[in-house]
Amino acid sequence: MNKIPCTLLDLCKAPTSTLAVLLLALVGCDSALQPTVTPVSAAGAAPPVSDTYVFGQADMAAAQAITAERMRTVIAELASDRYEGRAPGSAGDQLTQRFLSAELQALGLQPGGVDGGWLQRVPLVGLKSESPAQWSFLGGASSAELARGTDFIAVSGVQADSASLAEAELVFVGYGIEAPEYQWDDFKGSDLRGKVLVMLNNDPDWDEALFAGTTRLYYGRWSYKYESAARQGAAGAIIIHTPDSAGYPWQVVQTSWGGEQFQLQAGDEPRLQVSAWVTEAAAARLVTLAGHDLAALEAQARDRSFRPVPLGLTTSLQLTNTLSRQESANVIGVLPGTDPTLAHEVVVFTAHHDHLGLVPAETPGEDRVYNGALDNASGVAQVLAMATAFKALPEPPRRSLMFNFVAAEEQGLLGSQYYAEHPTVAPGRIAANINVDGVAIWGRSRDLTLIGFGKSSLDAVVTDVARLQGRVVTADQFPDRGSFYRSDQFNFAKIGVPAVYADTGTDILGQPPGWGADRINHYNDVDYHQPSDELTADWNFEGAVEDGQLLFLVGLRVANETPLPRWKAGDEFEAVRLRALQTP
Repeated sequence: MNKIPCTLLDLCKAPTSTLAVLLLALVGCDSALQPTVTPVSAAGAAPPVSDTYVFGQADMAAAQAITAERMRTVIAELASDRYEGRAPGSAGDQLTQRFLSAELQALGLQPGGVDGGWLQRVPLVGLKSESPAQWSFLGGASSAELARGTDFIAVSGVQADSASLAEAELVFVGYGIEAPEYQWDDFKGSDLRGKVLVMLNNDPDWDEALFAGTTRLYYGRWSYKYESAARQGAAGAIIIHTPDSAGYPWQVVQTSWGGEQFQLQAGDEPRLQVSAWVTEAAAARLVTLAGHDLAALEAQARDRSFRPVPLGLTTSLQLTNTLSRQESANVIGVLPGTDPTLAHEVVVFTAHHDHLGLVPAETPGEDRVYNGALDNASGVAQVLAMATAFKALPEPPRRSLMFNFVAAEEQGLLGSQYYAEHPTVAPGRIAANINVDGVAIWGRSRDLTLIGFGKSSLDAVVTDVARLQGRVVTADQFPDRGSFYRSDQFNFAKIGVPAVYADTGTDILGQPPGWGADRINHYNDVDYHQPSDELTADWNFEGAVEDGQLLFLVGLRVANETPLPRWKAGDEFEAVRLRALQTP
């Protein structure tokens, strides 16, 4: 079967007269793309519903608005030192909000925030914990000292002037997981009130039938660990960090947790006094002091019969907290749909606009700004480019489109959490979320990584569009990092919204096998959450353009097709989606 050897990027560079010919040839030469519906007309008429969707000439022409120049300009602005790393509540954050509001207004979108404005304000509690230089642990007549920063990071779990542990007993609780669907309970009804729970990072990963094998679930995220410990009534929790179990080196813990932390206003949920990380070497020293071997404890934790192990160690710790009331904002623009029935539903594009701010004064180094160029000025730039493409259509799609630049993602997905708890559109009327958290900067790829592949009907939509580009869709190529639960689409999924989170491909055109994965790993090990995450002259935007065009067409198709995307039967988010669809 003959196929046209071209990609969407090639099509979008072609003259308008050539586009129609190439599209017809492409559709005619692949049985999977045989037209069974009328393409979008030059006037922008929406296509009828079909198992096969055909994009029209106007759609492909609009995709040309997604350009390298457009993205580079936005990244250069947001990742400049003038924005001081875009920390929540900072002057750089305010500057970011003004920039994005102006961009959305210039595009001719409608304000989608609160009270007729561009902003949905997100109230935050800023919390900076001062911990002692040494953290002491007692075991009988012996003791161990851990060094702040080198061995441990500890922050307050309570929004108060201080947090403390007083001669609290340490208990090893394995993975710290309660998962009835896997017949897994690390606590076994033990009374853990007032204790400090020591737990392994990640979730059980040695059996594909158990916790999805090497694919990390939410049970393996640090946020779940602290929530789980708090539900047990624990006073504190210590997560044992390893580069493999975390998916990043210790330096990321130091930079991510070493400065001011932000939280949403506390409610009546259980909370820890102290949330901490320790290095694997420090954890080994502690359990050795307790007369145990860390490897042996880890082996015990791999069995369903595991029960919590009191370590015979106690610890006291006093944290002095500086609290502040801060405010950030989700910046939201809307392009209203054209269908009388479907226009009240939305496809939501998201990208977080925040980063880590300024390097603490006491930290060595000359570069004082966490610029966050790839993470996530690049995602903001790509979503703005897609908004530009939608405005280039002769007529908007049937459903409305929302471009939501969310706040405080680096602090625990707080902006998207706030939106999910205070949605401007009912969850049952949000058709899908398309989230961008970093773009391809190493060139075009033969593949596209779809985080959460296998979870929803959006898999087929992404796969169909990728086929138009001559590309293949792969599942998460680093499944042990739990990426689906680490960016803003997770909060939309929690309220039932099917989500797309496309990540960088690794099979880079013109490069040898493994080169793309090496680039990603190098960024993760060296630049992720470091001042070195900056825009440089060697960034190759061809892949970012191609991925942006793909996501634009995915969003366009979802916005035009009548059936709503759905979670696969039995997926963890299916039940909440079904409930949301029953709510007006």
